[in-house]
Amino acid sequence: MRVLVLGAGVVGVTSAWFLAEAGHEVMVVDRQPGAALETSFANGGQISVCHAEPWANPRAPFKALEWLGKEDAPLLFRLRYDPALFAWSLRFLANCPPGATRRNIRDIIALALYSRQRLQALRQTLPLDYDQRCQGILHIFTQAAEFEAACHAAALMREFGVDREPVDAARCVAIEPALAAVQGRLAGGDYTPSDESGDAHRFTQRLAEAAAARGVQFRYNCPVEKIASAGGRVAGVVAGGDLLLADAYVVALGSYSPALLKPAGVKACVYPGKGYSATIALSPDSVAPSVSITDDERKIVMSRLGNRLRVAGTAEFNGHNLDLTPVRCEALLRRALELFPQLRPDGDPLYWCGLRPVTPSNVPLIGRTRLPNLWLNTGHGTLGWTLSCGSAAALADLISGRRPEPDFPFLGTTKQ
Repeated sequence: MRVLVLGAGVVGVTSAWFLAEAGHEVMVVDRQPGAALETSFANGGQISVCHAEPWANPRAPFKALEWLGKEDAPLLFRLRYDPALFAWSLRFLANCPPGATRRNIRDIIALALYSRQRLQALRQTLPLDYDQRCQGILHIFTQAAEFEAACHAAALMREFGVDREPVDAARCVAIEPALAAVQGRLAGGDYTPSDESGDAHRFTQRLAEAAAARGVQFRYNCPVEKIASAGGRVAGVVAGGDLLLADAYVVALGSYSPALLKPAGVKACVYPGKGYSATIALSPDSVAPSVSITDDERKIVMSRLGNRLRVAGTAEFNGHNLDLTPVRCEALLRRALELFPQLRPDGDPLYWCGLRPVTPSNVPLIGRTRLPNLWLNTGHGTLGWTLSCGSAAALADLISGRRPEPDFPFLGTTKQ
C-alpha cells in the first residue's frame, strides 16, 4: 500500500522504516526542515524499560499537591483555564489506583521489552552510530522512603520480566564510580543492566537517511494542515498546500495529534508535558558518569553522549508553551553538580525544552481509528524513543494485516 506518515520525529521515522521493510510505499511529511527537530531533538537519551512505572500511580496525587506552586518542582501544573488539561487530569486520577497502575505497567513493559529487542535487531542490520552505550541504567535515591517505594515498584516490574534489581549505596558506586563523592548521601538504588542510552536525535537522523536510501520519501518544510474525510474514510491530507493521497495514513505528530484529529471526529486524549534538558560539554578532567543515571526523586535522567552529558527531565503542564523557564533550566545543572561535584563543564550548557505527548495512563495510542484507513502512533510520553521501534514494528504488522507480537491493547483490536 501507499502509506503517508505524518511526523518525522523518532516515532514517525521508525514507523516509516518498518512500514517500508514490510513492503509498503511510504512518504513522511513534517513541518521542520529535517528529522527529529522537535520532541526527539534533545531528550534524556535513555532506552529505559526500567522507567515503565507511569506518572499515574497511587503516590502521584500527593506528590502533585506537595509540589504545587514550586517553580522548580519535578512536576508542575500551571494553574489556568484549560478544559483539555482538566479532562486529561480527571482521567489521570482514574489511572492512579493500584489496579490501574499495575495494568498500565504490564502493558508498557510488554511493548518496551519488544521494542528494545527490535532496536537491537535493527543495529545488526544497519550501521547506526548514535553515541550508544549498553551499560544499563542506574536509578539512585537519597531518601530512604523513596528508595523503599522504588523497591516495591521494581518488584512489580520484575514480575513482568524487567531485570531491575535493588542495590545498596556501595553497589551504586561500583556500578558508576563517578558517584563516589556522594556515596554517603545515597540511600540506595536499583540497576537494570539490559537498558541502554544514546542520542535519540542522531539515531533518528541516521535511520531517516537509511529509510530514504531504501525508497522512503521525505517531504520537509511541509506543515500538515488538515485531514480530509469522505464516506467514513480519509480521502487525503492537506499538507504544504497540497492534497496528498495514500491508501493508509499514520498520525505520529506527538502532542499536536489531537488538534489534527478532532475535526475528523477522532478523539485522542494526549496532552503536552513539557520536559527540559541541558547538554553539557565536558572538559577532559571531568568526573562524569558513563552509566546512564535516573534520579527518581527529582525526575531527572543523565546520559553520557560522547564528550557531552545530557541532563533532562521534569514535567510542566502548560499547554503548548515552549518558553524556557530559567529556574527550571538551572535546577537541572544544579542537581548534576550536586551529584557529580567534579563535573567540569566546558562552556555554558545548551538548554532546550520539548513537548512530550502524554496520555493519562502513559500507555501510548497505537492502532486503527474509527476511520478504517487512519492509524495512530502517538502518546508515548517520556518513553518515545524506548517504545519507538516496537510501536513502529507492531503498527506495520497491523497495517499489513498481521497480528503484532506484543500483548498490548492496540486500538481497533479486541484487547483494549
